[in-house]
Amino acid sequence: MSQKNPANRATRDYLENIKKQGHGSVLEHANYSLLLEGVSRSLTHELVRHRAGFAYSQLSQRYVDESEANFVVPPAIVGDEALETEWRTQIDQAQKSYVRLVEHLMERYGWVADKVHRRKMSREAARGVLPNSTETKIVVTANARAWRTMLELRSSEGAELEIRRCAIAMLKLLHRETPAFFSDFEIYQAEDRREAARIVYHKV
Repeated sequence: MSQKNPANRATRDYLENIKKQGHGSVLEHANYSLLLEGVSRSLTHELVRHRAGFAYSQLSQRYVDESEANFVVPPAIVGDEALETEWRTQIDQAQKSYVRLVEHLMERYGWVADKVHRRKMSREAARGVLPNSTETKIVVTANARAWRTMLELRSSEGAELEIRRCAIAMLKLLHRETPAFFSDFEIYQAEDRREAARIVYHKV
């Protein structure tokens, strides 16, 4: 109404002008929820630092049995046989320790009548040996403005490799589903031979 749209511009053109002028508050009305799977707890520790405009629901290690958990190989290690072997050795030991601890703690808490509560108590203590590479699932909801800010930071060349890879995947999805909000992002091949992204309209 304020612009009266005298040129009868399409919504896409209107939003492009909004981004250009930096009226980011308009973008806060649109919200998108994504389910992330196959990501590590190391990644989600970084992701949940983005608070404004975000909501998270993450898999609980207190309620979910991690004795057969999956683990995410850090991208920097992938392809180096010696590093991968060392990493997998540590992962296997940690998982075996977790299983043993849960078994012993279930016995230790044998006096707890409620078996569900007993398992929760055992898992919450045993999870301390699990590494940051443990795979997790997280539902992330944010408004378009918050997504843009997070993706600008986490898809850049300076971002940690796993969250950068995830940010690029999320950016591709959001660009496909709602191009008008994310059309000013450009994905390119960086010097490290990995994908990165840059943006035209910074921190709208």
